[in-house]
Amino acid sequence: MHGNHPINIEALLTHIPLFNGLAPEEIARIARGTREIHANKGEILFHKGDPCNGFHLLVYGQIKLAFTSPQGSEKVVEIIRQGQSFGEAIMFMDKPYIVFAQALNDSLLLHVSKNAVYDELDRDPKFSRKMLAGMSMRLHQLMNDVESYSLHSGKQRIIGYLLQQLPEDEENGVNVVVTLPTNKGVIASRLNLTQEHFSRILHELTELGLIVVEGRKIHIPSVDKLRKHEG
Repeated sequence: MHGNHPINIEALLTHIPLFNGLAPEEIARIARGTREIHANKGEILFHKGDPCNGFHLLVYGQIKLAFTSPQGSEKVVEIIRQGQSFGEAIMFMDKPYIVFAQALNDSLLLHVSKNAVYDELDRDPKFSRKMLAGMSMRLHQLMNDVESYSLHSGKQRIIGYLLQQLPEDEENGVNVVVTLPTNKGVIASRLNLTQEHFSRILHELTELGLIVVEGRKIHIPSVDKLRKHEG
């Protein structure tokens, strides 16, 4: 990774939801076990099978978690966004990584060491609850994904994904623009679709007048009509 200008790790940690409510001295202790990682677009943070010695927090940028099948095709498991963390469960299991992580954009991450986490868990039961809540949310999302892959059509998955990207104040709006966070191939893999299938469905939705595709920008003339088509 690349060392740029020094950053204030303690200040960054105070803005991470996981550490909300921790006292300055607690933040200081965690900061001592935290290092910054600058990753250029396309850079690999870790490979499947690498040892896991802590977990990551994404300050800015975008990270892809994925694995490669024996046939060589890639399956995107998750797209990590600003403020999210990843790797906690593997850290607690004391197992090597089961996916690889790659920067989709230039990114800044914090890596919190396992020892720093364990020391704070021993000191503060509230921190334990926050860690459990974070991992429970991740498990809940995984269950939602399994349900979607099993029970929903490709079209339903894509419409559901577009609706998730809506700004909070535009959930029933008209002439709304959604900007896809990354390229269509990555999103297709995340939704368990081939890129060809993904593009074909976007074309179908365009022909139905439900969306207009302009690169990564998806124009939605009527959110309500798109939502009704999901069912």
